[in-house]
Amino acid sequence: MPDLGFQIEHAETVPYAATPTVCFRMRVVNGTAGEKLHSIALRCQIQLEVTKRKYTAEEQKKLRDLFGEPERWSQTLRNMLWTHVSSVVPAFLGETTVQLQVPCSFDFNVGATKYFYGLGQGEIPLLFQFSGSVFYQNGDGALSVSLISWDKEAKFRLPLQVWRETMDTYYPNSAWLCLRRDAFDRLYQYKVRNGIPTWEQTLERMFEVLEAEETLTS
Repeated sequence: MPDLGFQIEHAETVPYAATPTVCFRMRVVNGTAGEKLHSIALRCQIQLEVTKRKYTAEEQKKLRDLFGEPERWSQTLRNMLWTHVSSVVPAFLGETTVQLQVPCSFDFNVGATKYFYGLGQGEIPLLFQFSGSVFYQNGDGALSVSLISWDKEAKFRLPLQVWRETMDTYYPNSAWLCLRRDAFDRLYQYKVRNGIPTWEQTLERMFEVLEAEETLTS
């Protein structure tokens, strides 16, 4: 019966995918010697181990939207789900290296995006938890199927720069913001009513008005 081990070795940006994607190079090892694996239908849950790194004062400010005030972080900091991905590992004997491609969202309504964006430097501790089915040739030569043990996992520290390069590749000098339809309609009407050509100039105009009102009331 297969005894699989997983190790994440490297991560890099996929430059021409349909959506922002980080590719993780993963080594898969079968501890059962001489056993041929026909394929693996692999599922992977990736979690952010947010308690496994330190945060600067500036990062703590940016992450208040997620975790609250730093005084409460002993209660609010918990592993966060990043995403689920699936992959098919082709036939191999002994060990193989495959690519695990992980789509990344730049939606700031998503907690993982807020977390990545709030970090200033360093690495992101990740926990990969595996499940799925293994198709292999048993000792009698027959095709057999077994489930991947629930305790199979791998850790990896993703350089923050990889995530930033991914976002810069797909959204150069820009960010993606999702608004409720009614809020967008109000913003659009303001833009048209004032003859403002771009969305950036629309927001800048609104900020100027707000700052002027704050100055008058202070």
